[in-house]
Amino acid sequence: MQLVQLWRCLMAAADYRRHWRTLTGQPKLDVVFICNVRDEAERALFYKPGATPRCQENGPRLYINGVAGQIRGINFTAAEMYSREGRKVAKLAFIDAVRWAETQGAKVILLAASTKRLFGRDGLELKQLFPQLIFTIGDNGTAQLLCADVDRAIANMGLAQPRILVIGPYGILGSAVCQHLQQQGRQILGFGGNESYLTEFAEKTGIDVAYDLRDAGAVDIVVACTHSDNARLTAEHIALLRKANQKLVVVDVAEPANLGRQVYHTVQHQVIRQDAGNAWSADLRYVLGSLTSKQLMLAQGTVFGCFAEALALYHTVYREHNPTALSRDWFEVNTFNQTLVAEAFHSLRIGLPKPHCFGKPVDAWTLWQNAQPLVGEQH
Repeated sequence: MQLVQLWRCLMAAADYRRHWRTLTGQPKLDVVFICNVRDEAERALFYKPGATPRCQENGPRLYINGVAGQIRGINFTAAEMYSREGRKVAKLAFIDAVRWAETQGAKVILLAASTKRLFGRDGLELKQLFPQLIFTIGDNGTAQLLCADVDRAIANMGLAQPRILVIGPYGILGSAVCQHLQQQGRQILGFGGNESYLTEFAEKTGIDVAYDLRDAGAVDIVVACTHSDNARLTAEHIALLRKANQKLVVVDVAEPANLGRQVYHTVQHQVIRQDAGNAWSADLRYVLGSLTSKQLMLAQGTVFGCFAEALALYHTVYREHNPTALSRDWFEVNTFNQTLVAEAFHSLRIGLPKPHCFGKPVDAWTLWQNAQPLVGEQH
């Protein structure tokens, strides 16, 4: 905890951009990312022992082209927000965090990590409490980046018709990537821990599904869109899914990761795992640089796709005065919203990062040595 407090003090001292904003009468922040903790280890890192559920802490600060963003943490894990009482208190803590963000001058609020559905699918309660703010779950930006990640993986493998397993195909991101791949005529298989949702997905889309990974057969690529315990990849699953003499490519957008660190270390010679749904810009700056970005397990210049969307929304609405973006419901994930975010990304020069696994570069010789960069991709 002492190291975290030291880091916060150093960040406050080194944030010359905020000092200038204060001196010139500008808002301290434009965007706030409200986020729960991943697990008990992260709670122990950022919160004092005995911290109450309503306790909040400041997290990393970042800037892109003059837009200022910061994480505001609430003291809940995803599991704690599933219970009725936990959800009730977490909502109060979230609202406290929004009120704090308002005092800092923020105009855009991201419901990050597992807070996305804390206020339901439309966020109506939040919108009514704070009609002057823009709320987003960030999944239009993440979906667009995820689809680009999958396209790049397919291109780099050089397979004309790879077999692709999507884990969590009925969720927001899973649905988006399945629609994208189906439009390309790809061979897709869906799998998830919720059998009723999986059946409904199959009936609605016509895409084949597997209710047990032992029945899935070998695939070339896995796109992991959920971290649900009953849909997480294990070493046994990797052995079942991997084709002979070929590494299994895992494009993992789940947060926390679907293919977690412990399992990855066991199967790292049988898979190529890639962080997915992240964004990169040469103009993105973390206060204290890599000392801060590494806390998020991200490389310099890289940010979560949902964070990038929130930053881009502020830029397009309040810098470029885009009335269409201001009027949209950013709890909805659809093609039109993704197009608006793509235009905002282009304006801020946001694209794909180089492939990374838990924030570390993927070895070029394994998969990416013949990669062709996409427009806006880091070189």
